[in-house]
Amino acid sequence: MKKFNSLKSIPAYLPIANIDTDMIIPKQFLKTIKRTGLGKNLFFEMRYDDQGKKINNFILNKDPFDKSKILIAGKNFGCGSSREHAPWALLDFGITCVISSSFADIFYNNCFKNGILPIILEESKIKELSEYAKREEEISIDLNEEKIGYGNSEINFKVDTFKKKCLLEGLDDISLSLNKSDKIQNFEKNLKEKRPWIFND
Repeated sequence: MKKFNSLKSIPAYLPIANIDTDMIIPKQFLKTIKRTGLGKNLFFEMRYDDQGKKINNFILNKDPFDKSKILIAGKNFGCGSSREHAPWALLDFGITCVISSSFADIFYNNCFKNGILPIILEESKIKELSEYAKREEEISIDLNEEKIGYGNSEINFKVDTFKKKCLLEGLDDISLSLNKSDKIQNFEKNLKEKRPWIFND
């Protein structure tokens, strides 16, 4: 998992409430277990028409938003089924930060496990940031300082200390386990000495 420290981008504004994981990445694309290649199908039913052609007025099909790394979304983003393909698709498209007034819990946690920073802000602050998206102006994210910079202003946001550490150091679940491999090996060694019958065939 790539480390996340700071980020600067023109944000894409998608003011739709209750975008569920099926809207983020439809079920027909869930067959793969790879984390790559899903970006082209992100928001598939909103980005493409029935003939598979891009819908020109959809925000992520427009320049410069087709290169946005920050998505400003409506409330309750990522609701629905708990498919991990949803953050995979966002990440593969290039989006590494999603800002909303609320997230579905499972999606929110899956973001951190896949290198995406989800930020929760009040609706009034969402509206302020959306103006920068409309004007095609960059905003900046500083995870270490927990600040969003826009124009001459800043917004503070809060992130759980452990989740923040994982993003800053690029630690997913596997990396966290590997970091404790010495402790795991010592535990197994001690257990084998104290209860050898457990390890007999």
